[in-house]
Amino acid sequence: MDYEVLFLPDQKKAKVRQHTNVLDASRRAGVRIPTRCGGKAGCLMCKVIIPKEERGHCLPPESKEIRKLGSTLIEQGYRLSCQTRITNHVTVMIPEDPLKAAVRKQLEAARSRDLDDFI
Repeated sequence: MDYEVLFLPDQKKAKVRQHTNVLDASRRAGVRIPTRCGGKAGCLMCKVIIPKEERGHCLPPESKEIRKLGSTLIEQGYRLSCQTRITNHVTVMIPEDPLKAAVRKQLEAARSRDLDDFI
C-alpha cells in the first residue's frame, strides 16, 4: 500500500511504500533535506518535525536515533528523516535552517527600522 507524505512549508507531496524513510520520500517529492552522512544518523542535519497527532504514522525511534537526538527533542516531535520509517499518511515539517533564520531575522529588523524612518 502507498502512503502520502506532505512536506511543509513547501506543500509538496510524495506517494511512497510502507517503511520508506522520510529522507527518501523527500527526494521523491523534490524537497531538499540537508544531510552529510548519507543517511546513517551521523550528522544530525536531517532533523524534521512530525506533528503530535501523526507521530504514530511512523515507526517509533530506535535506540540509535534516541541517543542522537535525546528524549527532549523526540518528545517535541523531532526525528531524523533518514531513520524515520513511514507506516501511514503523514505530514512532515522541515525546520528552517538556523543560519537562514538568523539572516531572515536581521533582514526583517532592518526593514522595520527603515519603515520607522518614514513615519
